[in-house]
Amino acid sequence: MLIAFVVVGPEDLPKVAVWLGRMVRRIRSLIRELKAESGWNEIEREINDTKREIDSDMRKLQSDMNITRELDDTSQEITSEMRKIDINLEEEK
Repeated sequence: MLIAFVVVGPEDLPKVAVWLGRMVRRIRSLIRELKAESGWNEIEREINDTKREIDSDMRKLQSDMNITRELDDTSQEITSEMRKIDINLEEEK
């Protein structure tokens, strides 16, 4: 802003700011039109949908992995207890 103030001057600075605002709006409008004409919006929508599906599948997979881990832990505990029982039975013989 300081450079613009020095280069343009205080009287013309509001005019330049208005002109820049119009140019930014026009550029944004052109970008929207280009996206619409090129089909970019559709591609972007499909990419976002795919990302959401992948995120959902990853959450399900993580949940399944947690269940598998818990089942493995439980299986190890059962195996350990069965060994203890076997040892106790052998000792009683």
